[in-house]
Amino acid sequence: MKRAISVIVVTAGTVMTAVAADVDVPADTTLLLDEVSVTAIKQIKNVDALPIASTVVGADEIERLNIVTMKGVSEIAPNFYIPDYGSRMTSSIYVRGIGARIDQPVIGLNVDNVPYLNKDNYDFDLVDIERIEMLRGPQSTLYGRNTMGGLINIYTLSPMRYQGFRAMAEYGRGNSVKGALSYYHKPQRNLGMSYTAYFTHTDGFFTNKYDGRKVDKENQGSLRWKTVWYPAADVSVENVASLQISRQGGYPYESYETGEIDYNDPCFYHRTGVTDGLTVKWMLDGVTLSSITSFQYINDNMTLDQDFLPESYFTLTQARREWAFTQDFIGRGRIGDYSWLGGLFGFFKRTHMDAPVTFKETGIEKLILEHINEFSPSHPFRWNEDTFVLDSEFRNPIWGLALYHQSGYTTGQWEFSLGLRLDLEHTSLDYNSRCNTAFTIMSVAEGVETPYQHVPVDLDKTGSLSKTFVEFLPKFTATYNISGLPEGNVYASVARGYKAGGFNTQMFSDVLQQDLMEYMGLANRYDVDKIVSYKPEYSWNYELGAHLSTADRKLSGQLALFYIDCRDQQLTMFPDGLTTGRIMTNAGKTRSYGAEVTLNYKPVSRLEFNASYGYTNARFKEFYDGINDFSGKYIPYAPHNTFFAGATYRQPVKASWLDEIVFDVNCRGVGDIMWDEANSVKQPFYALAGASVRLEHERYSVTFWGENLTDTKYNTFYFVSIGNTFLQRGKPLRIGATVRMQF
Repeated sequence: MKRAISVIVVTAGTVMTAVAADVDVPADTTLLLDEVSVTAIKQIKNVDALPIASTVVGADEIERLNIVTMKGVSEIAPNFYIPDYGSRMTSSIYVRGIGARIDQPVIGLNVDNVPYLNKDNYDFDLVDIERIEMLRGPQSTLYGRNTMGGLINIYTLSPMRYQGFRAMAEYGRGNSVKGALSYYHKPQRNLGMSYTAYFTHTDGFFTNKYDGRKVDKENQGSLRWKTVWYPAADVSVENVASLQISRQGGYPYESYETGEIDYNDPCFYHRTGVTDGLTVKWMLDGVTLSSITSFQYINDNMTLDQDFLPESYFTLTQARREWAFTQDFIGRGRIGDYSWLGGLFGFFKRTHMDAPVTFKETGIEKLILEHINEFSPSHPFRWNEDTFVLDSEFRNPIWGLALYHQSGYTTGQWEFSLGLRLDLEHTSLDYNSRCNTAFTIMSVAEGVETPYQHVPVDLDKTGSLSKTFVEFLPKFTATYNISGLPEGNVYASVARGYKAGGFNTQMFSDVLQQDLMEYMGLANRYDVDKIVSYKPEYSWNYELGAHLSTADRKLSGQLALFYIDCRDQQLTMFPDGLTTGRIMTNAGKTRSYGAEVTLNYKPVSRLEFNASYGYTNARFKEFYDGINDFSGKYIPYAPHNTFFAGATYRQPVKASWLDEIVFDVNCRGVGDIMWDEANSVKQPFYALAGASVRLEHERYSVTFWGENLTDTKYNTFYFVSIGNTFLQRGKPLRIGATVRMQF
């Protein structure tokens, strides 16, 4: 474990590069290369040498910081923030002032080169992570939709790099338990397989006053089977199949007025996910051909007490089944000073979702009857049932095709690259929304109510919507490589990014509600196409950056300055009034500028310092929501500052049972965060302290760790719904111990 950062074994594609260069190296050789990184198929160089703002977290740091999910990289990478709120479905990501809470992500995720299409499936735990790369700035030219903020690459341990058993056990505050067992072996010299089982449990940290139970209790488990095969000296094949199961409470939203979590109906998120990714790489003379094929399946259920109050207003269930297929063909090569990379990408995704909203006694009375009865006191309305359902069923098939190419040319110390992607996407929505209930109009005489008219309600709204998007996504980069500095460069880039458009399925309950109110002679009918659809988001990103280090590499760092001009930025909003849904809307124009700096200093072999800071100033240039003009206001939910600092010291120990003691201290900071478009309320900057002590041996380690050691009080989410204000507190002080073994 202790050599995991400086010694990384090349996985399938990289091993075959070495094999092709030297045929005397056997195909199953484990190559130990100092300071060599596993590279993605679409990266010609190590990420540290690319003209991109990037953060790389190696295996040793992953273990020290107890990172098992991409949320663990939040704040470590400057201007990269993933708030921990809601449930594992809520993978909200903000980078450089752009991002959204629902629907399309701003960051792409690849695990072992396989792309994940749905951000609702981003938040899952992984063990035996070898490396995490976070690339900031648009990656749309090579990776397409929903990578306008950047890309995360996660690589897991290869069975060609390690053979044997690995085990992990952890216990922490909140009765939090984790356990993992992995087996890596090579049945043949050119074939490696690994099997990983993982389980976690936590009682949670937040209590619902209504029933005295923890609301954020969770059980999670996963299985992973990884196969690496070299059928020939110039061919590598890798397949990763995984199963993830999560059963989570979640949604610990407390009332702003009372400071208590107090709601009467169940809240939970359940997810089962299956993923299989096949990567094939073929080395030819001067050309590398690759194919990445994946299948993804999600079966999940989000059920909410959507009013988050002890009264019975309404509940929402969103049950979904989604199938997705992706295929990416990539070719790359070099002829002298000219290099090229190109490919063809296609995907198909189909979602079937049921999303009933159940109105209960208080909801019927407060949200419907009180309003209608204001206009007819002599003939009040009374509902015939205690509950009724606004039911919606959706089928949402999406497919896309893309051609992309990037050319690079080197002259002296200069490198220039130009890329272009032609992206075609078609999305459609078949919907069936219905409501079957009844109410009675009463007659009032001398204070006595008698039935006047019985009115059955039978609403059925069925239809189809579709949209087609054609996008051109160019990128130009100029890089000056500094002689005498390893991987040192200065670069400038201009790139266009985009985030796909789509449909607001959660607004259909409001559409039905307004139809129902109109049925009763009140309110106006929604324009379905207008309220349900939202447009793609576009940006132009201008960036100037540098990768610098001293000749002895004791001090290294990155600097980036950026300006983002964004059109039709997608924002998640709660509509005004007593409505039940959330809506994705497009702001007119926004702009974001800022700076990022990362530093790594290793004065002696046993001591290392890491630090990063990101500043973002993101504001609306034009945004009028029909009621208020928010021009000049900060974009909500995106932090203005992120900060990380850490120090690691290693003390060798001359003992047979212990090699060294590793001390680590770190601090993460975030803020300010505006909670609404009017900037009327915010979360000020806060910092969370962490530390660990690891007793390390070649075969095992024991780590004692703590997070949020000062028990800092802070908020991760804030919103207003049906006139009530709610927030979620950040997790309190947590301490624990982790044992790892390999044999």
